[in-house]
Amino acid sequence: VQLQACGGGLVQAGDSLRLSCTASGLGGTFNQYNMGWFRQAPGKEREFVAVIRWNSVSTYYADSAKGRFTISRDNAKNTVSLQMNSLNPEDTAVYYCNAVDKYIRTIYWGQGTQVTVSS
Repeated sequence: VQLQACGGGLVQAGDSLRLSCTASGLGGTFNQYNMGWFRQAPGKEREFVAVIRWNSVSTYYADSAKGRFTISRDNAKNTVSLQMNSLNPEDTAVYYCNAVDKYIRTIYWGQGTQVTVSS
C-alpha cells in the first residue's frame, strides 16, 4: 500500500497550497476508504486536520482548519486533496494523508509532505 502525498512547500502567510495524496495498492476499491489529513508540527503530536467519508457526502474539519481548508476526493483517480487557504505560520507541519477501510477499520498512512509558512 502506498499513499503518495505531494504539494507541500515554503509559502508566505496568507498564501495558499493544495496538497494531494494518491493511493495505490489498497485492497478493494478506493471508495471504500475514508480519507483524512493529519499534520505534525515539530515537537508536537500528530493532529487531525480533515476527513472525507468514502462517499464524499460528509466532511469534517479541525477547528483550526474550518473556513480555510477544503478536503475533496476523486475516486476515479484514487486521490484525496486538501486545499489550504489563508495559511499562517501555525500551519507549518508535515502533513500526512491516511486511509481507513470503512469495513475493517484498517488504517494506512502516507509518508508526509512538508508545509512551511513564513511570517
